[in-house]
Amino acid sequence: MGLLDGKTAIVTGAASPRGLGKATARLFAEQGATVVITDLDLAQAEAAAADLPGTGHLGLVGNVVDREACLAVAKRVIDTYGRIDILVNNAGITQPLKLMDIGPDNYDAVLDVNLRGTLYMSQAVIPAMRAQKSGSIVNMSSVSAQRGGGIFGGPHYSAAKAGVLGLTKAMARELAPDNVRSNAICPGFIATDITAGKLSDEMRAQVLAGIPMGRAGTAEDVAGCALFLASDLAAYCTGTEVDVNGGSLIH
Repeated sequence: MGLLDGKTAIVTGAASPRGLGKATARLFAEQGATVVITDLDLAQAEAAAADLPGTGHLGLVGNVVDREACLAVAKRVIDTYGRIDILVNNAGITQPLKLMDIGPDNYDAVLDVNLRGTLYMSQAVIPAMRAQKSGSIVNMSSVSAQRGGGIFGGPHYSAAKAGVLGLTKAMARELAPDNVRSNAICPGFIATDITAGKLSDEMRAQVLAGIPMGRAGTAEDVAGCALFLASDLAAYCTGTEVDVNGGSLIH
């Protein structure tokens, strides 16, 4: 028996082989879910879906910043499987800029993908979840939202990910009467393709010195938390932000 038997899950931005989204999609599939992976490149999304354990998974092209594209993804999933049980808003981008270097284009790109995309994709699945009186939305925030910057993302990334926390909580409040839950995950320093090769040995040592557990997180560490929030184990959890940071921010 899997924790997600019979459930249908959408994971956005999950085609990157070593990313948080792919690890989450894989764990969901192992736990019995039928998984829909969306990404900007259809071939990559289809390849990622085909790589998951089990059968019946789907790769779709989906630009989260395009509201019509989000609606089209939700419609396709409903038409194919008849329901949407879980949405993981994983699609995100980061830019390592200082405050005064953030230009209008930088602001738009980072706020749009991380925050507007989370809103649009959630809006796309909520009617189906409300109709079936159940659903779980899991949003990716970041420790940088909580501590005001971190390792890579600039202040606009912190702002976008803090916005995700506010949106998560407001959605939780509004959707609770329909038994639709909304929770956020705040990963700390995780070893993924985004962070690979970006740190000097000195910077890396400095980062690890600030983590009581003494290691970088893995994509699987984040996926495990997503599984809990997506599953019925978390049936009474909504509006939460769960830290997955090895103790680097204890508050």
